[in-house]
Amino acid sequence: MIHLDQLSVHYGREKALDGLSSQIKEGEFVLLTGPSGCGKSTLARCLNGLIPHSSAATMSGQVIVDGLLTREHSVSELATHVGLVFQNPATQLFCLTVEEEVSLGPANLALPAAEVARRCEFAMRATGIEHLRGRRVNTLSGGEQQRLAIASVLAMKPRILVLDEPTSNLDLKGTRLVLDTLDRLRREQGITILVIEHRLHEMEGLADRVLIMKGGRLVVDGSSQQVLGQKKLLFQLGIRYPWPLLGDRLGYSILLPVGLTGHPRDQEPLVKLVDVEFGYGSGSLLQGLNMAIYPGDLVALVGDNGTGKSTIAKIIAGLLKPQKGQVAWSDGARDLKLGRRVGLLLQDPLLQLFTNTVADEVAFGPRNFGLFSDDWQQEVLAATGLSALEDRDPCHLSSGEQQRTALAAVLSLQPKLLILDEPTMGQDWSHLSRFMDFLVALNRQGQTILLITHDYKLICRYAQRILILEKGRIVADGVPRLPLADRLRLESLSTVPSEH
Repeated sequence: MIHLDQLSVHYGREKALDGLSSQIKEGEFVLLTGPSGCGKSTLARCLNGLIPHSSAATMSGQVIVDGLLTREHSVSELATHVGLVFQNPATQLFCLTVEEEVSLGPANLALPAAEVARRCEFAMRATGIEHLRGRRVNTLSGGEQQRLAIASVLAMKPRILVLDEPTSNLDLKGTRLVLDTLDRLRREQGITILVIEHRLHEMEGLADRVLIMKGGRLVVDGSSQQVLGQKKLLFQLGIRYPWPLLGDRLGYSILLPVGLTGHPRDQEPLVKLVDVEFGYGSGSLLQGLNMAIYPGDLVALVGDNGTGKSTIAKIIAGLLKPQKGQVAWSDGARDLKLGRRVGLLLQDPLLQLFTNTVADEVAFGPRNFGLFSDDWQQEVLAATGLSALEDRDPCHLSSGEQQRTALAAVLSLQPKLLILDEPTMGQDWSHLSRFMDFLVALNRQGQTILLITHDYKLICRYAQRILILEKGRIVADGVPRLPLADRLRLESLSTVPSEH
């Protein structure tokens, strides 16, 4: 079904894939993982013909999918055989509404209207977005956009599905729904599935095979049980061992004491939201929201997709104004310019990258404020794993590397409040844990951090306080159930290789 023969890809002088050879059989469910920047997304783009037909990359070797040599067939021809869901869903959404987006592909195949409607219903039901059919795409949350991108590809009914980090922005319910759908498609329709993913626990029971890449090469190829059981090997490759936490089954509330509804503090908040209301169009999203962030907090804001987490981040950062209520800052932060008061990492890093090199991107803000320090620049580059990439064009980086570049640029201004909205996208555990450890060190020196994520393990390891958002309100606010020392020991079971 998929045949790779000595596949190599270069972006200018940079080698992304190096003599890759492998085969995937019809009906197989294959998990592809590896460190950020190892070439996974480049391989995905080779499978549907974007490389070499629609990319500046240079390709050698052969790729055959569903009996077609990709070099000899156009992207439009290959699209009916291979469906690709990108790591960043916003890059493949074009229409105004959800229903129009899902219908676009089948309609372009000149299918009868009744068949287009059937496929649209099937895809929206499979991904759980029927209730969003009339919503404008630009009002969706990152997780909702991700499910929409998957639905738009499913509606094409390809024989091969390639999904690049399909669960990175999804809540637990959305993740389970999407993965159950993929499993059913494989079992009932014989679809061949390749999933690129860093979150291995969710994939452990689904994948037949696991492929691990490093430096553009395939370094591991084996059964799921064989590969994912090798804790020491995964650790050496910077991959998080797929060890489950209770929260994976029971939800965020398992991390908080039972019945906790408030978190009293003696000090004044750095920023507080008072009776904030906000909605898009005629819909109401935040309803009388009250929350506070205190100096020195490392607080996680969690909740299902579409509950308003990213909207809260934008309101605090001043990108959106509440329709009712107010955002009140402490005296020490109120007079700071926005870039120094709040540093916001958006879910889509491409919205924040605009210079020609990584080094210029990270230095841009400090230079504009007259705060540039070469020592701090190098420290930030090292902490985000970008030292070797500082002369690279951000547009030519992997999505994970782009995310770290945007992170470094935000951090370089040393804002009073640092907001990270889904920082795990495209990140292997080695890079992510190194960066988060750096943030913890800054937090101990007084840096206030708001972390928005669906990653339970990240919350379990790092959050000192948790806010749970449901139906536009904060429904729980408090410290994690386990002390930090116990949480670090617990998480170490999934990251440190056993010597026995």
